[in-house]
Amino acid sequence: MSSQSRLSGVAAAVRNGAAAPVIVLALLAMVVVPLSPLMLDALFTINIALSLVVMMAVVYVKRPLEFSVFPSVLLLVTLLRLGLNVASTRVVLLHGHEGPAAAGHVIESFAQFVIGGSYAVGIVVFAILTIINFVVVTKGSGRISEVSARFILDALPGKQMAIDADLNAGLLSREDAKARREEVREEADFYGSMDGASKFVRGDAIAGLLILAINLVGGILIGLMQHDMAFGDAAQVYTLLAIGDGLVAQLPALLISTAAAMLVTRATREQDMGPAVRKQVFGQKRALIVAALLMGLVGIVPGMPNIPFLALAAVLGYAAWQLHRRGATEARVEEESAELASAPTTAELSWDEVRPVEPLGLEVGYKLIALVDKAQGGELLARLKGVRRKLTQDLGFLIPAVHVRDNLELAPGQYRILVHGVPVATGELHADRELALDPGRVFGPLDGIPGKDPAFGLDAVWIQKSQHAHAESLGYTVVDAATVVATHLSHVVRERASELLGHEEAQQLLNSVGKAAPKLVEELTPKLLPLSVVVRVLQSLLVEKVPLRQMRQIVEALLEHGAHTQDPATLTAAVRTALGRFIVQELNGLNPELPVYTLAPALERVLQDSVNGQGAALEPGLAERLHQNLSDCVTQQEGRGEPAVLLVPAGIRATIARLVRHSVPALSVLAYTEVPEDKRLRLVGAVG
Repeated sequence: MSSQSRLSGVAAAVRNGAAAPVIVLALLAMVVVPLSPLMLDALFTINIALSLVVMMAVVYVKRPLEFSVFPSVLLLVTLLRLGLNVASTRVVLLHGHEGPAAAGHVIESFAQFVIGGSYAVGIVVFAILTIINFVVVTKGSGRISEVSARFILDALPGKQMAIDADLNAGLLSREDAKARREEVREEADFYGSMDGASKFVRGDAIAGLLILAINLVGGILIGLMQHDMAFGDAAQVYTLLAIGDGLVAQLPALLISTAAAMLVTRATREQDMGPAVRKQVFGQKRALIVAALLMGLVGIVPGMPNIPFLALAAVLGYAAWQLHRRGATEARVEEESAELASAPTTAELSWDEVRPVEPLGLEVGYKLIALVDKAQGGELLARLKGVRRKLTQDLGFLIPAVHVRDNLELAPGQYRILVHGVPVATGELHADRELALDPGRVFGPLDGIPGKDPAFGLDAVWIQKSQHAHAESLGYTVVDAATVVATHLSHVVRERASELLGHEEAQQLLNSVGKAAPKLVEELTPKLLPLSVVVRVLQSLLVEKVPLRQMRQIVEALLEHGAHTQDPATLTAAVRTALGRFIVQELNGLNPELPVYTLAPALERVLQDSVNGQGAALEPGLAERLHQNLSDCVTQQEGRGEPAVLLVPAGIRATIARLVRHSVPALSVLAYTEVPEDKRLRLVGAVG
């Protein structure tokens, strides 16, 4: 095989993922295979350059997770440094008697230039670098990694529950939720790996001290016993070589340790380090003014180095003045913009001033305006858009846009939801806090303002944003104020979806069916049924929590039964029978059997007589006992994690559904005719 073929084979192996094993084997080979001084110089230079590259990469990443491979990189550079230490130790002990250049020019340069050729100075410098690396940087970063890993792992269940809550509320798509879960898992893996990787740095610092001591003692003994050198000469030569070797290894070690410390101290949110430091450290005008005054006072004290202190005071004062001028310019621009926006108009009144009532509206108090204003970081509008998209997909028709406006008549932290201009729900928020929901199993109390979840009435606590991780570690589900409003709106829209569906929305649904099956729509309306009857049927389905996603089947059922009747209630029952398989699947998924309750024969006979007009109206006491028994059934089914379904004859289904719609909303009432023939039923009990 030619050399060109061998080289191409090596290149192909590297491209196919063999680079990492080859590098690891090469690092381990340095421990065994002797290296020439020229090769040592090249590898020492590569080690220093690699440490600088890692350091700069840490500075320029925006988030720690963008450098998730850092623990593995840290292991590789540590192995490289230790392998070079072993290789240089071999060369120093074998050829150190030949002079300072015996171990290569890099070690000689560090011994001569950095420490001035004095082994006493070298020992002091090496000790200082080791103390800085081992005691300050390594110990601090190791502690931060340990605490971060512990808090991340404790908060993991709460974060996953928050993602599930956002997904159920329509704030996240399935792809977004999957990406968020992957990010949470990667964050836990990263900080766990960093906790272990900090032990590499700690062990590397200890190994550097031991290798220095071995080189010193071993070199002096070898010089005395094997090469007949005088003690002073042996101490001079081998100490300089050992110190130079230690400094060459300790400098990259300090760079890598600093990189690890910078990475674990970075905030988890996405930001550039340079602009963040400039804004948060040097962006405070008052801090710069006070610092300039103090430096100026020190500069005028007799006997002090006046020029450096006064020059630095002038620089800080100039920076403070620039910040003041920039802030004044921005304030003037904002004031001019506000004046232009508030300029009075003199246009004549017209019919355009009579605005129609929005189908869906949200009014907020003045303290909640920040949630809506994008310039202030408000996320509510984006959350509402996500809720609207999710509801449109689930309910099967386009949910109208949510019109948000402020209302000075409301309390500062209050909001209310309007449907066709009528307030239907209200809530109270603390915009600067987060809501910690008690899902039923928490491990301790929280300090905060007690409250209730506006949508479902769960016990909750309004906490400071700094308590987020602590609350999640105790088992609470923590959401921000924008998510609370979005979830409440989603709940209200699902409950009142029938009020948001009108003639225009129904016509749009028919038009979408007509694109695929134009004959169906042409035969239905207006030939067979008026559009108003179709609207009543669709609204009845939404009232009973049946989505309109199966619009073609709904149209076919109306065509089949519309020739015999135009009664909306009768047509709704026929459509429900046609959608039976879809309704059951919405309730029970793909489970092979459906758990159901039935009515006791005596109660069923009473209800049928009442519906048919053959008996007296339903006695109030009987209705109250029926509600109580059905509520108990729902509680039992929720405890089993199963849907609560009441199976009744078709003739009384609508009456019972209307009777329990508000008192037992979690109960689904099905007619016998709505259950598919191949669906296996499991009788849970009979309601008497």
